[in-house]
Amino acid sequence: METAATPARVTMEEITALAKRRGFIFQSSEIYGGINGFWDYGPLGAVLKSNVKRAWWRDTVELRSDVVAFDSAIVMHPLVWKASGHVDAFHDVMIDCKVCKHRFRYDQLPDRSQCPDCGSKGSFTEPRNFNLMMRTWVGPMEDTSSVAYLRPETAQGIFVNFKNIYQTARKRPPFGVAQIGKSFRNEITPGNFTFRLREFEQAELEYFVPDDGKDMGSFAEWVERRKAWYASYGIESERLRFYELSEAERPHYAKAGVDVEYLFPWGWGELESIAHRGTYDLDAHMKLSGKDLRFFDEAGKTHYTPLLIESSAGVDRTVLTFLIDAYERERSVDPNGKETERTVLRFHPQIAPVQVAVFSLARNKPELVERAVGIEAALRTSFRTQYDEGNIGQLYRRQDEIGTPFCVTVDYETLGDASVTVRARDSMQQDRVAGDALQSYLGEKL
Repeated sequence: METAATPARVTMEEITALAKRRGFIFQSSEIYGGINGFWDYGPLGAVLKSNVKRAWWRDTVELRSDVVAFDSAIVMHPLVWKASGHVDAFHDVMIDCKVCKHRFRYDQLPDRSQCPDCGSKGSFTEPRNFNLMMRTWVGPMEDTSSVAYLRPETAQGIFVNFKNIYQTARKRPPFGVAQIGKSFRNEITPGNFTFRLREFEQAELEYFVPDDGKDMGSFAEWVERRKAWYASYGIESERLRFYELSEAERPHYAKAGVDVEYLFPWGWGELESIAHRGTYDLDAHMKLSGKDLRFFDEAGKTHYTPLLIESSAGVDRTVLTFLIDAYERERSVDPNGKETERTVLRFHPQIAPVQVAVFSLARNKPELVERAVGIEAALRTSFRTQYDEGNIGQLYRRQDEIGTPFCVTVDYETLGDASVTVRARDSMQQDRVAGDALQSYLGEKL
């Protein structure tokens, strides 16, 4: 068993190669040379990402009576970002090499005397602030009066709609608002595959609580809930840590903060931030807009600003984590003493893009193919399925490499008694299952 100080058992080169080869993730606009910080999800990757979002949504929204759904616009009034502090303070410090013209984040250069790309010494410009928001224009004129921004986070849409939400949903604190959506940040140095992007998705919960002394309990409860979520989908505990931020590391308004981090091949990286943000966000919007966003307590006939517990997770980073954590190169020796190797993604069944693959033992036998196609169609209503043809050994290896938990093979015996062979991804054990029991057998396993 590897320890938390040991790098992941896979390199980023192996992950990016697998992702492209099997249709998980492609470089965006690849035929034109690509564009840094943007990636496309292929046929399997799109389903994997959807499954991750679905798992988060079910646990965060559908299984709770105290959380409601929301979906805010990507482009909002520019004053939203003035109130939130993004216009004035959402900066990274950057420097440029005067020789190769490459741009770097100042805090990511350990040796600032020499350019890491071209080796030039003393060639850097003076450090300067770079605002990470992406600008656009709204309306027919591209001038200062029509400047707008692509949102750098999804949370502000919830804050400015807080009163609309609690009144129409008929909720009172404690209650939460959850949404999943695209955000955009003009990162100076995007990288590490899909870890640091310029276009990405966030899954955020804003949980509003009364100032009754129980707020830190709500914060601790959410931290534990997020620990349980990652564990329930099989993320290795040795590679996941919940790092408690010190007072010096937290924003001045935050009462508590925990960063959820995973041990990637390059080291620890943040997946999610859980923070106690007090009343900072609602206060900021009330101050600039002049609108009252306080909660009105009908029972006590009083107004108050609720405290906020926030969980903000990166969807793309979480998908990457599932890919890396599931990856394994497995070596074994067959009965003839020959060493074999397979690459397998040990996805949790609810995360796996394909749950059941169905094969015909011989693709040149119409009766076998027809029976296999029919079985796949029947299973499709209950599971994520795929039909494939080819050499049976190669088919198994392909399904191992995309993380399919079970493979069903139709052979000549099937034509006689309708039974099939079911092969498990993790153990490679093969069971003979009666045709009328196949659905329940897979349902129990999955």
